[in-house]
Amino acid sequence: MIPSTMAAVLLTGHGGIEKLDYRTDVPVPQPKPGEVLIRVAAAGINNTDINTRIGWYSKAVEADTNAGGATGFDSVNDDDASWSGKPLEFPRIQGADACGYIAAVGEGVDAARIGERVLVRNMLRTYVGYRPYECWTFGSECDGGFAQFAVAPAGETHAVNCDWSDAELASIPCAYSTAENMLHRAGLGTETVLISGASGGVGSAAVQLAKRRGAAVIALSSAAKADEVLALGADRVVDRNADLRAELGEGSIDVVIDLVAGEQWPAFMDVLRRGGRYATAGAIAGPISEIDVRTLYLKDLTLMGCTFQEDEVFANLISYIEAGEIRPLVAKTYPLSGIAAAQEDFLSKKHTGKLVLMIPEVAA
Repeated sequence: MIPSTMAAVLLTGHGGIEKLDYRTDVPVPQPKPGEVLIRVAAAGINNTDINTRIGWYSKAVEADTNAGGATGFDSVNDDDASWSGKPLEFPRIQGADACGYIAAVGEGVDAARIGERVLVRNMLRTYVGYRPYECWTFGSECDGGFAQFAVAPAGETHAVNCDWSDAELASIPCAYSTAENMLHRAGLGTETVLISGASGGVGSAAVQLAKRRGAAVIALSSAAKADEVLALGADRVVDRNADLRAELGEGSIDVVIDLVAGEQWPAFMDVLRRGGRYATAGAIAGPISEIDVRTLYLKDLTLMGCTFQEDEVFANLISYIEAGEIRPLVAKTYPLSGIAAAQEDFLSKKHTGKLVLMIPEVAA
């Protein structure tokens, strides 16, 4: 039986962790035509959850995520502080990751799907008519997985058959699709790739997915996490604060997969070979970087920003899971009511892999 109310975390506005309101009286959503209702079992914590909460996507913010991760920023312009560049609607249930079980279906959806264990594609195209380079983010432009129930388009809710735990599956949607999308867009093959932020959720996913493609992986991480990153499959770990030009040599890298940006960014251009490719989907060390345009054109470099995902990216991830070709590292789990502690731990960057909220079942 589906209850009328549920536990959920409501984001009440842009700001600090105090803007996250854990409630147990939130109405359970109803699936519209073409949608499914999911009983959420687990939901991963991602950098985008924090970025959205603090309004980091606003062009008024020039600092790194951690500068306002716990307390927010004073300079946020609410008008452009979301993925889409449009004002966020509050209250909002965040959570880009959702692993759960289909509990009900809307009109036009086969009732035989009830009971499936599923993952929701986090970059949703249904709501924008599948227009190129447009998407909604699950948990940003619509409510997401930080709740006992969530609705999602049936066509973008994928059944998964594997022996993984719910926490492991909840580690996949945002981090792994972001990583796979960068590798897909860069066309990474059996080449040498440099991956920044390699101990985080997206970075650790990129290490595994790059190795799956046969690449030689050089990972940037803190020395304290080097052994863990090597265990994920990296061939070499370089300290994240190293002089990359001296450590790697100019023109030594085919592809850079970057999640960090910040002051180190010019070095990425120098270590790329002529004709090299750079792909980014994050800027946790700061969004403002310098570029010497001469390096860009004289070396025939290709720079790619990667948010929009072609349909095959998420479908491919499901196939990798079911074939046993990847497996996420879950660092720690928390109850849904412990979201504040989870985000504080996320901001501390002391973990390797994913932090996951476990969602309690509704009492019968």
